[in-house]
Formats: sequence, structure tokens, C-alpha cells
Amino acid sequence: MNIKKGDIVGRISYGKDILFMVKKVIKLDSGKSFAILKGLTVRIEADSPIDDLELINKKEIDKYMNFFNKEFEKRIKKNRFLTRLSKNVITGSILHLDGDRKYSEKSLKFYRELGLNAFVKNIPESKQPNYVIPLLNRYNPDILVITGHDAMLRTNTNYNDIYNYRNSRHFVSTVKHAREWKMGNKDLVIFAGACQSYFEALMIAGANFASSPRKNSY
Repeated sequence: MNIKKGDIVGRISYGKDILFMVKKVIKLDSGKSFAILKGLTVRIEADSPIDDLELINKKEIDKYMNFFNKEFEKRIKKNRFLTRLSKNVITGSILHLDGDRKYSEKSLKFYRELGLNAFVKNIPESKQPNYVIPLLNRYNPDILVITGHDAMLRTNTNYNDIYNYRNSRHFVSTVKHAREWKMGNKDLVIFAGACQSYFEALMIAGANFASSPRKNSY
């Protein structure tokens, strides 16, 4: 099957439960081809043999996207209603770093719909550690959100090795840099990670918050 970059596909072995966009196709020396996949509406990255993929036609894609958009609008309306009920709730300002442009745009839309004071920056996961301190200094937020794509590499089975994950080490590094940031006595709440991240490592990276005299939260 002639599957190429940009195609929308489903994994046959998973019952095509999630639709993916093909990021790139890799041909191994053995002659077998693999595709690197990015979830169309679900925050997930994966790889798959080409022969386990099936092209999704436009009618199915439109149906899938219409359902997702309706559910997304329902969530926005529900959260907007809850926000109105909580008149005395102070949310603080938010700085959100995200490795995916499309999800960055969706996040910003969601924040605006809820009337939240948020700054969203589309920064690749590997570069987030380098950008986090300058951005914290610029926006001086109360809440830092660090997200993107992540996954356990298919060829590895050691769940305790951070290098067996696509981007967990970058999230951990970003958390460590953010933990060193100081702006007066401001408490910084951090949310970090993605689907299939190595969350034990992320929790260890943030463990010193509890013992910090600034009492940052993680």
C-alpha cells in the first residue's frame, strides 16, 4: 500500500480506534517500512509497520472530526458554565509550552473561551528546556504547563530507562530548569508530561518542591 507523509491512517491491529497522521515513512535495511504517526485528535505519537496501516477515506475522517469537534464544544460550554458559577475563584496567569502547533492553537482557543489569562508557546519538546527560563522571566506566570508528544519506543521494554521514551527526558529537564526560576516570592504550580510519559521520572524531578523554602507546587 502506498502510504506516504500526510496520509490519515488507522492501525489494523488496534481496530483503527485512533486516527493518525503519517509524519514520515522510514525504510529499514531489511526492506521493511515503518511509519511514524501522530494522533489526529488524541495526544499520542507511535510507530507502526506499514502493513498494519489502513488508509482512512474522507467520509470517515469528516465523521470522526465532527464528533471530536462537537465533544470539544460541549466541554468548553460545560467549563464556561462552571467558571461563571465560581465567581470568587482566582485562576492566576498561565504559561503553556507545547511541542505541537495544532494543539497549541487548540489550547489557546480553550483558554480564551474560558476567559483565562494564558500565554501559549509552540516550542518543540527538545527545545523547551532552553526556552523555559526566558519565558518565565517574560510572563511571570502563576502556573506553568509543559506538554507535547511522548511515547515508549516500540523496540524497547525497559520502562525505567528514560532514554526509551521519545520526549520524557526533555520534559524532566524543563521541570528542573523551571524549579530553579525565582521571581520574588511567587509560588509556581507546574503541570508536566504527555500521554505515555515516564511520570515517575517527572515526579522525582519535581520532588524537591516540597522541601523548597518557596513552597512551589508540582
